[in-house]
Amino acid sequence: MGPTHTKGTATRIEPAAGDFPYTAGIFPPSPRSTMGVQATVVFADLSDSTAFFETLGNEKATATITRLTQWIGAICEAHRGRVVKTLGDGILAIFEQPVDAADAVVQMQRGHRIRLEQWPEPLRMEIKAGVASGDVVEVDGDCYGDAVNVAARLSDLAGGSEIWATASVVDGVDEGQGLRFRTLGSVTLRGKAEPLALFKVEWEEDIASDFLTQQAVLARPAMADASAPSRIQLQHLDLSLSFHARELPVHLGRNEHAEVVVNDPRVSRLHARIEARSGGFVLVDLSSFGTWVRFSGSDSEVALRRDECQLHGTGEIALGVPHGDLSAPTVAFSINGSTQR
Repeated sequence: MGPTHTKGTATRIEPAAGDFPYTAGIFPPSPRSTMGVQATVVFADLSDSTAFFETLGNEKATATITRLTQWIGAICEAHRGRVVKTLGDGILAIFEQPVDAADAVVQMQRGHRIRLEQWPEPLRMEIKAGVASGDVVEVDGDCYGDAVNVAARLSDLAGGSEIWATASVVDGVDEGQGLRFRTLGSVTLRGKAEPLALFKVEWEEDIASDFLTQQAVLARPAMADASAPSRIQLQHLDLSLSFHARELPVHLGRNEHAEVVVNDPRVSRLHARIEARSGGFVLVDLSSFGTWVRFSGSDSEVALRRDECQLHGTGEIALGVPHGDLSAPTVAFSINGSTQR
């Protein structure tokens, strides 16, 4: 996993036991507007709501999810954001300042974690969120623009209890405060010509890492980080291999000299390479037809075409064709003993 950067601070607010009314947002309602403004967009979504409905039934599940989305919206508005619309089991909100958006999603996760500890395992729906800054246009009470599209994609890609953010959000957070961001490397999102530098917001208060970049603290000598990922497990069919970071790079492909041989005509001879870089593991596509990565807890995938992205947690790599093709040759990965969820 890559280095963690420390920026901003999250204002602590106690999670409410039930609903509480929205406060006034910073953006006045705009029934019809075509003027673009610089804003930060948050997409927050509840994961695994299908199982929730199956367990509780439609009436009880709908009432509970409605209360949760109202609570999520109230958190946003308490941090000077405005809820543009609810999306069934999620919300779209906009903020004037990136730090307010980051504060809101951090407190959202911390408050929801307290709630989940009191819920039975089958009913635990985690929140996943995407945050992006850029030009936003409001038309007839809805929001449009690149930042909206990117925030929605990040919410799809994030795993349960994760917050993914763009570099524009990280850059907009004041130095010398308390928010922490872990780099995910460059990721090419569907519909984007160029890869984006993405970050995961580290919201858990007990996270500690020697890769923390802390402001107003004297630099300390570099040392090995025991918490940094050091091994990656790869599995294809009946083959299961484990590699230490110092043994990398390793290759995936049809070539018999590849460390992970995938014998499929859609796979290039040397299709992809996994490297150890900046304290994490990076997947590099070398192929003719592309590589797709799907992280555990996400229904979406990251498409790579002669590009790269940072691997984290657990997931699956599809070679030559996307995961939607049921015959796709895949390699499962797990970093530092993580387990598939």
